[in-house]
Amino acid sequence: MSHRPPSPLTAISAALLAMSRHLEMRDVLKTIVASARELLDAEYAALGVPDDHGGFAQFVVDGVSDEQWKAIGPLPRQHGILAAMLHEAKPQRLADVRQDPRFEGWPDAHPDMSDFLGLPIQDGDETIGALFLANKRCPRPAGGCGFTQEDEELLGILAQHAAIALTNARLYERSRELTIAEERSRLAHELHDAVSQKLFSLRLTAQAAAALVDRDPVRAKGELQQVAALAGEAVDELRAAVVELRPAALDEDGLVATLRTQIQVLDRAHSARVTFESAGVRALPAAQEEAMLRVSQEALHNALRHSGARRVTVTLAREASATVLRITDDGRGFDTHAIRRAGRHLGLVSMRHRAGGVGGRLTVDSEPGKGTTVQMEVPCG
Repeated sequence: MSHRPPSPLTAISAALLAMSRHLEMRDVLKTIVASARELLDAEYAALGVPDDHGGFAQFVVDGVSDEQWKAIGPLPRQHGILAAMLHEAKPQRLADVRQDPRFEGWPDAHPDMSDFLGLPIQDGDETIGALFLANKRCPRPAGGCGFTQEDEELLGILAQHAAIALTNARLYERSRELTIAEERSRLAHELHDAVSQKLFSLRLTAQAAAALVDRDPVRAKGELQQVAALAGEAVDELRAAVVELRPAALDEDGLVATLRTQIQVLDRAHSARVTFESAGVRALPAAQEEAMLRVSQEALHNALRHSGARRVTVTLAREASATVLRITDDGRGFDTHAIRRAGRHLGLVSMRHRAGGVGGRLTVDSEPGKGTTVQMEVPCG
């Protein structure tokens, strides 16, 4: 039985579905390029997103190996046919791109291309990208088929939906940036409210101790003891502001959505890669969700601030009769035999207290040089 290629309608439907699955800009660009190349059966495809300086902010290719792409060199400038695509905002279909008067050659490592089809991607009147295809595969051994009017129309449909996908990706990127800014602003506000009064008292008490140290050493010693007490309280307030606040999102969105949002913020705000996966988790009692959120925040704080980790993975899953939260990092780890000393520094005592307070259990697995896994599990109702 001979294999029948998919109909154009089926092919473009598959391409549009693929584009709709992604929000990250890089993933969207790669999906658009791969979909266009497959849809029109071309040897090469590329998509360029312009910057404001005569070049491309991003340029994604399909059909070129990583080694070949590195050998080609820097991202292309907006010149020749690429410039025409971005500035004239109309399709370009050529039997042989090398014969076009605007053609200016390409680097030595660049693959040889002949037939060419390019379309701008537009959001209203703004050109937000340009989609290029080259070397249409021809079923005839002699070749020479090139891109057709039908190909141009199909690519035009794809480009319209690509504009929607790119616009959504840009909005998603901006929303994440705003989320980071809002989180920093909220944290600054909470820190100010929680700690400023303690620090003010600490400063006055230290000044009093300094004034008394020569004429009344006994009173000065008492004031210094008060300084130590106030400093301890300030540390506790600081930890509460950073770790223990229950976000309103937990009540509104639940544990899974709240964790996912917070981890996306941390992934953007830190150099380490922070990821989240969830499987089969149902809504938990409010006290358990809050305890799990706070344990995850404490463990993430430790991993990102103290462990030197390059990757942190958070998973939340239903396992047998329990819901299990794991925070795993590839950082420097520590000696669990020195748990009493490390526990106070890393907040492990408070994490165990939180887990136990909701009928759960917390375990810590770590070795020097081998990272750390913090696991909390609570029984399912």
